[in-house]
Amino acid sequence: MVRDTIKHEAPTRRQYVKYGGAVLGGTLLAGCAGDSGTEASSTTTDATASNDHSENTQDGSHAASMEPVGRVTFDSVPERWVAYGGGYADMGVALGKADGMTGIGGADRYYTAVYDELPGVSVDRQTLENNDLGEAGMSKEIFYELDNDVHVMDPQMLVNWFDWSETDVEEITENVGPFVGNLIFRREDDWHDYRYYTLYEAFEKIAQLFGEGERYRAFETLHDEFIADIQRQLPPADERPNVLLVYEGSNEPEKFSPYRLNDKGTSKKQWRDLGVTDALGSTGIDGISTTDRGRIDYETMLEIGPDVILLRAHERQSATEFRNTVLEFMRSHPVASRLTAVKNGRVYRGGYLYQGPIHNLFLTERGAKQLYPDTFGKVTEDNQLFDRQRVADIVNGEF
Repeated sequence: MVRDTIKHEAPTRRQYVKYGGAVLGGTLLAGCAGDSGTEASSTTTDATASNDHSENTQDGSHAASMEPVGRVTFDSVPERWVAYGGGYADMGVALGKADGMTGIGGADRYYTAVYDELPGVSVDRQTLENNDLGEAGMSKEIFYELDNDVHVMDPQMLVNWFDWSETDVEEITENVGPFVGNLIFRREDDWHDYRYYTLYEAFEKIAQLFGEGERYRAFETLHDEFIADIQRQLPPADERPNVLLVYEGSNEPEKFSPYRLNDKGTSKKQWRDLGVTDALGSTGIDGISTTDRGRIDYETMLEIGPDVILLRAHERQSATEFRNTVLEFMRSHPVASRLTAVKNGRVYRGGYLYQGPIHNLFLTERGAKQLYPDTFGKVTEDNQLFDRQRVADIVNGEF
């Protein structure tokens, strides 16, 4: 049932949502122009809120703060929630909140198979697929139907990608629940003129939202130890490959959307941690964005000459299946077969567009094996570089 036709006679719990010093409308949604998208910048409200992971206020309410919306106060910790992308969904799962997730912005790009390796960790795929906001065209009606306490997504994404107006955002905020989120998977959209967050900065904000500071800190410790151990084993910088990251979903690809590794988006975190060089670095080719949909072909790739090609949109395939389809097609292609990466068999799956902290552990492990098989083992082998049980214990509250 669509709930925008229902009028509440008395104030609902969501109508008590408060915004600390912010005014709904253009100022709230546009963010702070002075932030200029820099990593270290933050509003005073944001910085103050981050000092208290649980953010319980003196009157017993609960608060969270994240650009572009700023500080949001609830009368209690949100229970029902929905994320647009798999990255924020994965953060919620990591924080032990999977049971409260009512849907997802795109079920097909939320990769949950990794949870099968974590004892006691799972999500209800059927519910997510039944309540796919993307399949519903990101209509306001599905927001009313799902009736969430909070929407974990960037409202400016709705305005710039799905033709929502700021009035639409205000309507859902006031009648259903507020928005807490920031589009962080890439940093190449001109409309995103407010602060960005790294993966773990955003994860900390979502932990604040759900009152799960201890779980966040346990994950942060595990992550930092894991990355430090990987980086200690990396070869010298001049012995590391240069990498071309592209997108194309066909098993017989001919043209590709390029990504830049240097934009610090969270979807490329594992490649930066693994110390690779962006093959597009001196080419003048920009990465895909809302306004730049440029494509490159095999002739352009020959000019670039990458050591490794990473191809996105093949995450439903195993490493072996990918090699038997995509790589074999490239090996038989008259131009692609001339690429050094193809000749050496160094064409791999490129990772998720939206990744959260659990995803990142698996993708970093996989990337280490793709790039440095002599050190970490082949990507087609099952050797593990981090402790699955330790991750599961944190998710399940046993830490």
